[in-house]
Amino acid sequence: MIHHNHIHHTDATHLHHTIGLVPQMVLALPFIIGLVVYLMGVFVSSRRGKPWPVYRTALWATGAVCSIVAVAGPLAERAHLDFSVHMVGHLLLGMLAPLLMVLAAPMTLILRTLPVPLARRVSRLLKSRYVRFVTDPIVASLLNVGALWILYTTHLYTAMHEYSWLHVLIHFHVFLAGYVFTISMIYIDPTPHRTSFMYRSIVLILALAAHGILSKFIYANPPAGIAPAEAQFGGMLMYYGGDAVDILIIFILCYQWYKASRPRPEIGRPSYSLEHS
Repeated sequence: MIHHNHIHHTDATHLHHTIGLVPQMVLALPFIIGLVVYLMGVFVSSRRGKPWPVYRTALWATGAVCSIVAVAGPLAERAHLDFSVHMVGHLLLGMLAPLLMVLAAPMTLILRTLPVPLARRVSRLLKSRYVRFVTDPIVASLLNVGALWILYTTHLYTAMHEYSWLHVLIHFHVFLAGYVFTISMIYIDPTPHRTSFMYRSIVLILALAAHGILSKFIYANPPAGIAPAEAQFGGMLMYYGGDAVDILIIFILCYQWYKASRPRPEIGRPSYSLEHS
């Protein structure tokens, strides 16, 4: 019991040093700006007579709020005291928010609202070798799940609580890696670099297995300075919470695969409707 209290006291010291107002604002600001820019895009699109789906706006706003809650405010501060709360933040920032924001189709909205010269530049960037490399499912999985293995099985997790710049960097990476992983698996926006459904499915299964194994590893081997009870609950949250988000990705991927593989009517062949019967 004394040891447990000592851990909390140590973490409270980390909190004092690393989770001040400035790191929280640095992390929250990009999501606030992203929300404002998205809403501006919706407004411009509507003014041009191309109404943007309300559900996509709601998805983007919800994803932005999930991210902000994870990096700033009471939850973010509590995450430095309690590993299980930290894991809730990880699920919000690295899994749920990226999925919601990918489903909001931001690139489609950007290309629709930008002036033509700027839209062409964005299109060229999307077709670049760098984007192709990063959005390859294997590379995206290594950046996402591989980085989590490094975070929780080395001293990096402890260091994150001691250095503000590292705290900010890792949280940005968690979100960006989660976002890139999601767009590498399901195609909502226009994607110049398409890979086969089979390839994506195999890599997704392997990535989910690696994520599940890591959660069990955390359950049995708490990171340095974390009480076993917190590690066990955090590992369970990571396992079951991750599964909940992964099921949505699997469903969307399978649905897209089903739609793509349906036989299409041949061009030139007359199509019959109820009016002709």
